[in-house]
Parts: sequence; C-alpha cells; structure tokens
Amino acid sequence: MLKHLAPWLALCWVVWAPVALAGEPAVRVLLLRTGEPVDLRLGAEEVRVALDGGALVSDGRRRAPSLRFEAGGRIGVRGRSYRGAVQIHRDGDQLAVVNEVPLEPYVAGTLLAEIYGSWEDSVLRAQAVATRTYAMYRASRARGRPYDVEATQLGQVYRGVAAEAPRAWDAVRATRGQYLSWAGRPILAAFHSASGGRTASSAEVWGRALPYLVSVEVAGEEASPDTYWRTYLSRREMARVLARRGIEVGAVRDLQVVERSPSGRVAAIRVVGSRGERRLSPRELRRAVGTRVVRSTLFELRRDGPGFWIVGSGRGHGVGMSQWGARALARTGAPYAEILARFYPGTTLESLPLPTVSGPAPVSSGGG
Repeated sequence: MLKHLAPWLALCWVVWAPVALAGEPAVRVLLLRTGEPVDLRLGAEEVRVALDGGALVSDGRRRAPSLRFEAGGRIGVRGRSYRGAVQIHRDGDQLAVVNEVPLEPYVAGTLLAEIYGSWEDSVLRAQAVATRTYAMYRASRARGRPYDVEATQLGQVYRGVAAEAPRAWDAVRATRGQYLSWAGRPILAAFHSASGGRTASSAEVWGRALPYLVSVEVAGEEASPDTYWRTYLSRREMARVLARRGIEVGAVRDLQVVERSPSGRVAAIRVVGSRGERRLSPRELRRAVGTRVVRSTLFELRRDGPGFWIVGSGRGHGVGMSQWGARALARTGAPYAEILARFYPGTTLESLPLPTVSGPAPVSSGGG
C-alpha cells in the first residue's frame, strides 16, 4: 500500500515552514518524541516514517531531515486524529512529531482536557481565552524551535479531534479570536486547578515578575477535591525518594520548612540526614515525592513518629487563574471577561480578525 503514496510524498516532504491555514494563525504542537518508527493514517492510506542516520526514511526512500504531510482532512497518529498538517523531523536520535493546526481547532481540542466540560459557560469561555492566549504567547517566543507548545502538561494537554466536544466548540465560538494582552502582546496566561485561597505571583514561583501575574485572594474553592490533602511518608521512604533524585543525605532525621513566599507557599526546605544537610526547593521535593502526592507548594510538614505528614491545600503551581476559583465566580453570575480580569489584572481583552470557525454545530446552554 505504501508504494501508492510515492507521487504524493514527492510533493509533501519539504523543510519545515509554519503557515497560516485558511486565513487563520496556526499553532505547532509537539505531539511526541520517539526513537521508534511513526505510522500515519492519511485518509485510507498509511505511511511509516523512520530514522536512518541523519535522514528520514519513508516508502523505502531516504528523505530530507524533515517531512511534512497534509491529507486534506484528518491525519491519524497513534490512535488519535488531528486536523491540519503533521511535520516529522529528526531531533537527535529521535523523531519529533508536530501537528500544525489552526488556532481555533487547537483550542477546541485542548479545552476539555484542561477543565471540566460540565462547568458553567463563563468558566469554559474564560478557559478558552486563557488557552488561546497561552498558545499565542508560546508561538511568539518559539525562537527557531520547530514547535510552539507541547501537547502534554509541559504545555497544554491537547487531544485533537476526539476532544472537540460541542461544549468546547460553543466556548470557542463565543470567544472567537479573543486573547489577553499586556502592552499589545499576548500574555503568559498561566492557570492551575486550585490556589488554596490565594494565588502566587510569577516572581515567587518562577523568579520572573510579570505585572499581570500577581498574588490575589481567591474565594469559593471549597468544592475542590484539593482544598485539603495530606500524605504520610516514613523516614525510610523519604530517604529513598530523595536518593532517587540524586539527593543523598543518608537516613533522614528531620524535614523542616525554613522559608515561605509572600503568598504563604513553601520557598525552602531543610532536610537533615545522617550524612549531612541539604536545602531543597519545594519543586525538588514535589518531583521526588510526586506531584500527584504533593499537589502544591502550599503545605506544612509535621513530624509524626517514624515519618512525616505533608498537609496542604490547592493543586498546581498557583500562578494565574485558579479554575476552581473561576468556577466560584461564575456561580455568582460573573461573565468570563470579569473572571479573566480578576486573575490577570491590568490586561486587555483583544480579538484577532478570524474567518468563521468550522466544526460541530454550537450547543445553546445559556450563561455568561
């Protein structure tokens, strides 16, 4: 079957060059990196791309270091379907697979992977604007990279066509082309699940002060499953998980919070072991223990017998929009513009000139 693709492939393997599709800006999304061959489905046809030294091999022929595929419809990659084009290029000893997708379908394919689809319209619309803005921000700073944003939590979780539910498209249409700006440029529209009562500034989390990412109080997050969480680790377990991250202190004797940020989050931890002491950042502790276990940096450490309780509140880095806080505002009747203004103070809601959005028929669900 691959031999039938040879004439088509001759037209499609070109050096990467991002373009706008149908008059709409495109987002380049890194779907995966792999050392294994990649199979693509292009309509009724299939094609395999593999790495052979410094070149790509397709249809039994060595190609350029970068191949581009367009099927005039959807392209299948490892069980998922994507709009637009797919670019495969060599990245060291791996293949990097990039989906070049129009901006609005990208938002529709990301939205419900980042927030509950059953929530109020104004929350979904606020999230759509934040998602679009974040993609635009990353695209404006790609600096020669062959992609703008990752399809995982390293960027925004993107699941392609399968995630384009009617409610997602409804929110996309209601906010078509809208993004948040500061000084005329898209902002870093960071968001997280729950703040624990107060968001963190970008300065205290990432060491970079941005005027629109400041600490603000958040009410109404009590319904979040992350409002209160705790986990227990024995001293032996703590030593093991730290050693796995290269933090060798021997038997752990004590663990203390020694510094907090202005929003109350842990800024530094001292671990005392049989082989000495180490000062850790909360990120190091979360990576060692697991971010699903230590859900945020808003926590306390309590010694209890042969181990430690880690007791905390909130989930995520705490910067920007709290999704549970946004929902609380929506339930008081706040429209999405008001929600965005609360979490990104001083920003301006602007619009791109876009063509009519394609996709499923909109669902009428009311709300703001």
